[in-house]
Amino acid sequence: MTTKYLIIHADDAGMSDSVNRATIESLEKGIVTSASIMVPCPWFSEFADYARTHPQYDYGIHLTLNAEWDHYRWGPVADRGKVPSLVDEDGYLWNNVGQVAANVKAEEVEVELRAQIDRANAFGVSLSHLDTHMGALLSRPDLVEVYARVGLDYDLPILFVREADEQIAREYPSIAERSKAIVQALDEQRLPVLDRVVQFYGGTSHEQRHATYVEFLRSLNPGITELIIHCGYDNEELQAITSSSSRRDGDRRIFTANETAQLLKDEEIQLVSWKQLHKMAERGSQGTR
Repeated sequence: MTTKYLIIHADDAGMSDSVNRATIESLEKGIVTSASIMVPCPWFSEFADYARTHPQYDYGIHLTLNAEWDHYRWGPVADRGKVPSLVDEDGYLWNNVGQVAANVKAEEVEVELRAQIDRANAFGVSLSHLDTHMGALLSRPDLVEVYARVGLDYDLPILFVREADEQIAREYPSIAERSKAIVQALDEQRLPVLDRVVQFYGGTSHEQRHATYVEFLRSLNPGITELIIHCGYDNEELQAITSSSSRRDGDRRIFTANETAQLLKDEEIQLVSWKQLHKMAERGSQGTR
């Protein structure tokens, strides 16, 4: 593959009003080509209404098995009686990925994932792909299998890489155990598979984070890459939820800036969405493979 394809993807739509409005701005006025929705979250319906009336954009489901904030929590979409291993003593989804891996039953996870997808469909959201909040579905081999099976059953691409690099293999050893068979199944169903996934959490200032993104874009290799960002406004609502509000605001500003769009043109980077990749794969022409 000689072309540099890039999905610029905004996570966490549905999490809050701030995140919803910033994600919409980044889709409409910026260079974000994809977003994924957290169906269990309180602000899901706001973003789902937008997605239903703006089907031209790319919407995935950010399959969610945990609720990580201290005072802003959510439970499963499925009836709690059907997924008891997914909730803590207060009835919320587990706080972190370690607790998910230690407690959940794979068959109950599948019930919840299907409930999240079905709810989005019921709201009229035209879905483009599936991915996983905080990598929870990559924390155990059986959960990776559930993740892939659900994507295949709904004929939706999943966030997955063709070959795991050393960092991914180290952070998610479950991928290495199942990768070859899953990629083969995705290829056979003509669902697109990424070459790499990148996201940046660090940077103590907006200027540092901006420089990191510029360096990444200038050094992008050919193939299909997804860059994951998190958009928001640094307002009281988001500040009350997370300490990352300023970084999310910075991502929004960087990826709605004209100079960033110009940089992509200068570097001959071709922006794509999951929908476009799916069509390419169905034609048997995912890049030049």
